[in-house]
This record gives sequence, C-alpha cells and structure tokens, in this order.
Amino acid sequence: MKRKSLVLPAVAGLLMSALTACGGTDGSGSDGDALVLGVTDGIEATKAAPAPLDPGLAYDFASWTVLHGTFQTLMRLPRSGVEPIPDAAQNCGFQDRRSEQYRCTLRSGLKFSNGHALTSEDVKFSLDRVLRIDNRNGPVSLLSNVDRIETPSEREVVIHLASPDATFPSKLTTPAASIVDSEVYEPDALHNGFDMVGSGPYTAKTEVRDNRLAKVVFSKNPNYRGDVKSESDTVEIRFFDDSVALEKALAKGEVDLVPRGFSPDQIDRLNRGKVKGVRLFEQSGQGIRYLGFNTSAPVVKNKAVRQAMAYLIDRQALVRDVYKRTGEPLYSMIPSNITSHTNSFHNEYGDPDPAAARRVLREAGIHTPVKLTMTYTTDHYGPGTASEFKELKSQLNASGLFSVKIKGVRWAEFRPALIDRQYPVYGMGWLPDFPDPDTFTAPFLTRDNFLNSPYRNSEIQDELIPKTRQVTQRALAAKDFEAIQNAIADDVPYLPLWQENSYVAARDHVTGAEYAFDSSTMLQLWELGRGAED
Repeated sequence: MKRKSLVLPAVAGLLMSALTACGGTDGSGSDGDALVLGVTDGIEATKAAPAPLDPGLAYDFASWTVLHGTFQTLMRLPRSGVEPIPDAAQNCGFQDRRSEQYRCTLRSGLKFSNGHALTSEDVKFSLDRVLRIDNRNGPVSLLSNVDRIETPSEREVVIHLASPDATFPSKLTTPAASIVDSEVYEPDALHNGFDMVGSGPYTAKTEVRDNRLAKVVFSKNPNYRGDVKSESDTVEIRFFDDSVALEKALAKGEVDLVPRGFSPDQIDRLNRGKVKGVRLFEQSGQGIRYLGFNTSAPVVKNKAVRQAMAYLIDRQALVRDVYKRTGEPLYSMIPSNITSHTNSFHNEYGDPDPAAARRVLREAGIHTPVKLTMTYTTDHYGPGTASEFKELKSQLNASGLFSVKIKGVRWAEFRPALIDRQYPVYGMGWLPDFPDPDTFTAPFLTRDNFLNSPYRNSEIQDELIPKTRQVTQRALAAKDFEAIQNAIADDVPYLPLWQENSYVAARDHVTGAEYAFDSSTMLQLWELGRGAED
C-alpha cells in the first residue's frame, strides 16, 4: 500500500480540500467495467424527507454527491482552485459595484437528458422553486438573498439580490442551485422518490430497497453540453450498511474507491499496508465536528452552562484517544486551513480547566451537577461517533459538575427532531457548501439558519455578516470574521470539537483519486478513471 496526498487547492492560506436525468429503479447488477465507489452514508426516503434527491430538500454529502454528477448549475468549481467558472452558463458576472445584480448568458443548445430544451425560464423556475418550497431541512438559506429573477431572452438570466453578496457566484455552484426541468418538476412541491431529470455529465439508474438507495449507476449523458470531460463512461456508487462490510468489499476488489466513512482503526490498517493493492490519499480536510445547543432549552439557556462545557472538554484527548490522530483539535467554527480562522475558543478558555468551569457556574448561580442529555446520530458521521460521545460524557462527568447521559438516534429521525428543537445538546458535522469562511458562519448564525437555532446576535446578523459579504477580496474580510468567531466563543451557541483529515482509499488501478474532491470537498466523479488492473 502506498500513502499519497490528495491534491486540493491552496490560495492565500485557504486549503480547499447523481442522479438522473431519466433515472428510475433498476435491479440490474454492476455495469461491466463501471468504476465502483463504496459509501456508508445512507440516502433514505422518509415521511419527513420524501424527496431525498430533490435540490429543494437535499443538503448532505451523500445526496449532493449524487446531484453533483447529474445536474448542471450556472457556475461550478474548477478541478483545482476556488474561483467559480461557468457550467450551464457561457459567462456570468456582477453588473454593478455593489454585488447585487448578477447576469448570466447560457450556453447554446442546452438540453436535459430527456431531450427537453434548457432555457433561462428553467433557471428561473429552479431557483424560484427552492425559495417557494422553503423546506427547513433543505438548502434554502443559500438562495434566501435572491430578490427577483428576470429572463430577458431564452439564454439570458438576471438575478437581483436583496443585499450585496460577493459570495453569490460560489453559492450558484452548489446543488441547491441545480437546474431542473420545469416540464417535469412541480413548481411548489417536492419531487418525491428517487427519480431525477438533469443536464449534467451523467444520467443514472437507481436501485432502491426499503425506501433506501442501494446503488446508483451513472452513465455519460449524450445530451450534456459543458466543459467536463468524464474519465469513465460508467461510475457506480454502492451503499453499504457499515464500514466493516465496505472494507471487505474494497479488499476483495468489489469496490474500487472509498471517499470517506472508514473508522480510525481502519485508516490505520490501510496506512500500514494491511489491505493489498490499495493506496491511501490523505490531506488536511475541511469537515468539522461540533456540539450545537438549543439556547432556548432551560438546561442550557444560561450561557454559563455552555461556557463551563467549553472549559472542560479536552479536544486533544478526543483526537488522540478516539480518532487516533486522524483529525486535529478545532477551536473555531472556521477550520484552521481556511483563511480568516482564529483560535477563538482556545484564546477564551485555554486548556481544560475544571476550576474555571466551577467558578463560572457558581457565579451564575447554577446548581451542580447539571443534568443533561447529549444526542448524536448513529449512522451519518462514521463509526467513531458513539465512542466520541462516550468520551465527551466521561470528560464532563469526571469534573463532578455535570451528570450527562448520551443518546444515539438514526439520521432519518435525528435531523427532523433537531429542527423541531427537541435536543438541548446535539452533535453535528459540517462540510463546506463552497470554499469561503462565510459557509462556516452564516449558515449557523443567520435568522434562517439551517439548524433552526434560536440563537440571536444582532451584531453578527445585522452588521458583521452583511459587511463580510460586501468584500470582493475575501482576505480583507478577516477582521469581521475574527469578530464573529470571538462572539461565538463568548456566547457558545456552538462548541467546535475537531476537524477531520480527508482520506480516500483507492485500488492501484484507479486514476484521478488525487483529484477526487473539488475545493468545497464535493466529489468529482468525472475525474475518476481506470488504469491497468492491479
């Protein structure tokens, strides 16, 4: 086994580490020489999420991976780099100095995979649709600044923003801005099930078992008009119940590449060459893990309780003992390899300090031990999550200041219950929507935040975030991002824990694995190919 580095863009200290046009349920096996990816992230249709592959609802790594290969957006991220480039558009740009009017001209001859023409009306329909559906589990916050959209001609789109936003071109690269067929999708309702119609580089067939995706087979879309060059005619994603079964499939050669999902012990085995014919690609990642607080819940409403937890949690021990150094301690919601990061929590709380935790609780008149339950999802962030929360429970309870219980819940139940504010304290992970510090702050802190958090800070919401979005040269917004991070450290609506490294395991014959992720950690399926067999 060889250990290599993932090729992820680096700009000014910023390391930035599908489904079908005419998809449907298909019970067929693997398609000949298809390149096979294995994942453990589940995609499931439930009562709360009946359309897991609808751009108006999908908002997680697995679903976005599927959408990314099937749909076009006006803009996309390049193979390497952080500046958006045209996708379905021929060209795009702001028409004013305030970054409030964004005009695009579409490529000529665009078609959906079903043969329908793709025009500016479909673009307007798609963006308006996400806003009309306004699903609180979905990515609507990425487009919430859109005021109105005009279509002067079949190939021209003009998007007017409610307020300046220099990050808007980056938001248009996300699957939230996927262009759907207005003749197929409902204008104000989710498209239930797993069928999709897009214009991206691939079409796909799906295999569904018990309302869960078991397999997606991507094939080159003959109607695709764009610059992406696919290295494989066919790519297949298989969904596994756990990482143990996934590792066995990789070792047998039934799976060619695993982009994420292995436990620290499995990564260690791969790194030591215990799986023959497999290379491990490693890079500092942008995925973060954190605790979230329902700041209106009585047990954590007083910020002294949250501050006491910040004084007690030992991130070094968490990364060393649970995650075997496959990540790094994190002291801000913005990862350390993203421009504008500052170690705000370490500056505020230092190393674990039980005496300081006791003092802050005593001064606030909080009786100890504080009894609370921390809830985590059992099947979404990898096999180490349960051990992580056992460690956090142990650290807090060892102080004598807390009496913590932990509870694991399946993702399909966890996500809607979180949005309903049923959990006082919960564990979550986050991957960036696009390569900018805005994506590690605004989604958590605006009034329409994706977690439905009741936390309000008028300085952040009304002054600092709007100021950062007016700055075209993003590094110049560092001072305001520092103020945001310091405010989070003081109020502790979120408590950052650690940031993960990125690991891609690929068999020796796989080409392009070093380019598996773009600068927002989205999988680029088209970069993956097959060389000589191992």
